[in-house]
Amino acid sequence: MNFTLSSKPISDIKADCLVVGLPEKGAWPASTTAADEALGGLITALQKDGDATGKNATTALVPLSGQPWNRLLVVGTGTDKDRSPSNYRKSLIAVAGQIKDGPSKHALLALADTPVTGPEVSASEDAKLNLIGRILEDQSYRFSGFKSEKLPERKLSKVTVWGSGSGKALKAAFNLGLATGRGMNLTKDLGNTPPNVCHPTWLAEQAEKLAKDHDVIKTEILDEKQMKKLGMHSLLSVSAGSAQPAKLIVMEYRGGKSDEKPYVLVGKGITFDTGGISLKPGEGMDEMKYDMGGAAAVFGAMQTVAETRPKMNVVAVIAAAENMPSGTATRPGDIVTSMSGQTIEILNTDAEGRLVLCDALTYVKKFDPEVVVDMATLTGACIIALGSHATGLLSNNDGLANDLLAAGERADDRAWRLPLWDEYQSQLDSNFADMQNIGGRPAGTITAACFLSRFAKDYRWAHLDIAGTAWLSGKAKGSTGRPVPMLVDYLMSNAGK
Repeated sequence: MNFTLSSKPISDIKADCLVVGLPEKGAWPASTTAADEALGGLITALQKDGDATGKNATTALVPLSGQPWNRLLVVGTGTDKDRSPSNYRKSLIAVAGQIKDGPSKHALLALADTPVTGPEVSASEDAKLNLIGRILEDQSYRFSGFKSEKLPERKLSKVTVWGSGSGKALKAAFNLGLATGRGMNLTKDLGNTPPNVCHPTWLAEQAEKLAKDHDVIKTEILDEKQMKKLGMHSLLSVSAGSAQPAKLIVMEYRGGKSDEKPYVLVGKGITFDTGGISLKPGEGMDEMKYDMGGAAAVFGAMQTVAETRPKMNVVAVIAAAENMPSGTATRPGDIVTSMSGQTIEILNTDAEGRLVLCDALTYVKKFDPEVVVDMATLTGACIIALGSHATGLLSNNDGLANDLLAAGERADDRAWRLPLWDEYQSQLDSNFADMQNIGGRPAGTITAACFLSRFAKDYRWAHLDIAGTAWLSGKAKGSTGRPVPMLVDYLMSNAGK
């Protein structure tokens, strides 16, 4: 797909389909007014006759004749006061849904001058072009590599996005949005790949491919022998029951000064989670291929970083393992020693994500990080607490937490902060080891983060529980690509500092 940005007068840009925004009430954006004038008042007539109501995310497609465009697509953008970034995003998704499988080869989108409510950083034209670019890539995603019949090629091959200018700032914002969408699509590809293909070794190969495709990425893969030498017995306890060996995947991007501390991303990469000896119920277990959603999001963020090359240093560490039951699997009641030297009584082998992450969090101290952000499909309790709309966020640093929350708001990839109080730590007390790996049913998301916090005391750290946001179930089953938009916004807002 060819995406371009243009600031020519709309009537001078020929396309198969023109897309304009129509508010439910109030003044029209300049692009819609210009299109209406070029079409002899057609949009005015459509609104007057009720064929285009302006209600948010509604669409009306009209064939044209003798115009620079063969079709007109009018998308409702709601009322000015209700046009939040989230509702604006819904209107963009509605547009993408109409054009991606439609008859047009070339679409012209004139939606960047639609006013959006909220802070300037979210309502600016830069922000809107960024979001348009991201939605175009995100919504064009298809996963069909494992179907025996190939999907037909889409007719749509070019999208021109109209903007008020073509300066560097607008182009950079649009291109960053496109790159973010491509990062999300990589995340979705990795998550949707079946677990008989996507195992730790395959995931490591994808990291090597990323480094081959982008010379600014350096990749190192640690095998089980190396991890054992480092004392990562907690991580290795998870892979003990699987024929697939664990891998610690390290990717480095050095775009800043050599003495600048890196921003470190850590991802949980459980490529399939049966629960181990603490076996999960069979229903819905197929979705446990998404238990590497944290790792997949790290990949997506790193691809975006590699494409856009910000002036900063970023390190990614992925703890990849498969959690299987067998005669060699870790048992409930086993005690292991983590890389940090702290001992862990494993009471439930289905609480394995924290067991791989804790050793990764100890390992990343070697990079002397500016901050560390880990992400994981960690707890079902987070889904109960926040559903599928918000990512759970816990942190040992208020400034870092606030920055991530703000990035989520700007990117419409939101998180909600939960407390990380010392009062919860006692739920992890063990009679036989330094700690146990579960804290009981109460506050399950919080006690899981409390566990991780014991390995992240030497740096500013935040934990993102994406159990409810990394994938969708039901008819729309599939990876969402979250929280790549939040991560990219956070990283780019710190680039060059």
